[in-house]
Amino acid sequence: MMFRENEDAVSPVIGVILMVAITVILAAVIAAFVFGMGSNVQTQKMVPVTASLNSSQHLIVTVQGGGDVATLKMLNMTINGTGDINATKDVGVGTTFNSSSPIVGGSHVIIVAHFMDGSQQVVLDKFY
Repeated sequence: MMFRENEDAVSPVIGVILMVAITVILAAVIAAFVFGMGSNVQTQKMVPVTASLNSSQHLIVTVQGGGDVATLKMLNMTINGTGDINATKDVGVGTTFNSSSPIVGGSHVIIVAHFMDGSQQVVLDKFY
């Protein structure tokens, strides 16, 4: 019985070419996935607000400033899922507005800032 010394199924050159091709394809797929995910991320805007209760339990919201106050178009306050008040006129640093109804214990207050570029962002989300 005579054995041949070289019984490789695929020559070493073809094997190396296949491994390089698989590596290139994997790198392309991973790069497309990573670079594609970054395209949908929006930048965050800076508009800090504070909220406090006055003696009659109405919420007083004050715009503190921030780099994006100049692009602020409107603030919208929602209490327990229902729209309470919109501050639309001359919204800027130091602007204050009050809730139209008193805040009761367990109320969920959300304040959303609307900007001139059409974007919107939650600037306060708090339970009282």
